[in-house]
Amino acid sequence: MPMASHSLSTSNFRLGLHLSSKTQLNSSSDRFQFSLPNTRISSSIRAMGSSSSSSQKPDTTNHQKAGDRDYKSVSDQEWKKKLSGEQFYVTRQKGTERAFTGEYWNTKTPGTYHCICCDTPLFESTTKFDSGTGWPSYYQPIGSNVKSKLDLSIIFMPRQEALCAVCDAHLGHVFDDGPPPTGKRYCINSASLKLNPK
Repeated sequence: MPMASHSLSTSNFRLGLHLSSKTQLNSSSDRFQFSLPNTRISSSIRAMGSSSSSSQKPDTTNHQKAGDRDYKSVSDQEWKKKLSGEQFYVTRQKGTERAFTGEYWNTKTPGTYHCICCDTPLFESTTKFDSGTGWPSYYQPIGSNVKSKLDLSIIFMPRQEALCAVCDAHLGHVFDDGPPPTGKRYCINSASLKLNPK
């Protein structure tokens, strides 16, 4: 995974910039620091997420999550014990439920929609709207708890996959045809969500 927006390109090295010998990794704080002449750059090493994830990286300090478990280490067998067959298929195998069949596609109950896998709050009911697609749709996630990455599984139709930023659960896809104020449509599978009513 790229370290941060302050990554060093090879052209910088050609210009004569060299890392100094002052390089340290502090495992207790998960911070990596290195020094250039008269420059100090610091970047968080992310414990979760795959190396193929999007360059759009949420700030983990803003995640409103239930705990600090490293969900990357959870095996498929553990997920299968925790989730229903459909929930596992959608969230861990990037499946899609049939339109107009999910539990929340037409729900208007006020509350907060959490990730079914790790209980991270993902969407507020106040951002839910009727997209007419048959899937729950939202114009804005909570903070940076939802990330996206390019999905090329359908060659002729590249899309942006929506994932839980904490456990990498597949949620659905995000499109640029939503309502104001964001213009986004987070088209989400009900099977990836758990509604906590207010």
